[in-house]
Parts: sequence; C-alpha cells; structure tokens
Amino acid sequence: MTAANVNDITHLDPMVAALPAISGQPGRPRRKPDALQGDRGYDSEPHRIRLRAQGIAPVLARRRTPHGSGLGVSRWVVERTMAWLHRFRRLTIRYERRADIHQAFLSLGCILICWNYLKAPRRVF
Repeated sequence: MTAANVNDITHLDPMVAALPAISGQPGRPRRKPDALQGDRGYDSEPHRIRLRAQGIAPVLARRRTPHGSGLGVSRWVVERTMAWLHRFRRLTIRYERRADIHQAFLSLGCILICWNYLKAPRRVF
C-alpha cells in the first residue's frame, strides 16, 4: 500500500520481489509468475528489460497506441474484484492512518467477497 499521490511504476520492482511462493503442485514452489500484466502507466522499456531478466514476460500496454490492446480479456476480473471491494464504504475512502488496520479491513473485505461467492447457488447448464 502506498499513498495516493505516489506513481505506481516506482513500486513495480519491490512488488515483484515481494510476491509469495506459488504452491499447489508437487516440487519446489514457484517464486515468480510467467507473465505480468499492466496498463499504460507501466510502459517503460527499462522495466520491461528488468522483468525479462527475471524470466517474467511483460504484458504491458504501450502508450500512444489505440485502445484494444487485448489486456481487457483477463483484466476485467481485477476490475470486477475492485468494484466488489468498493461496495464496502470503509475501503472506498481510506479513513485509517495505519497501514496494518487498512490491510485488516481489506482482508476482511476479501473474505466476505469469497464467502458470498462460495455460498451463492451455482447454475448448471
């Protein structure tokens, strides 16, 4: 979490370094994703080079290109989840000064979203 007036691209490298291990399959857990998606705010050749050096394929939209980069096909999941989190008024506007309290409310919001998603009846076609 950062302040609202901080450019996101400055935190790309620490964010990738802080990714937790991905478990679930036999063997050593993976420490990095196959690809990283980002919007036009992340369009920077030095960042692309650093991601490729780590074995991560950068899927970043380029600036000054027409919309329709293809990122929207999978990005809508993130946008939808952010909209679900903004249903909780406490998360729409950050009232807490301490990051740990805000993180706790964010975790609680994610838990409630998962709970509501899992308890909803499934339609079988």
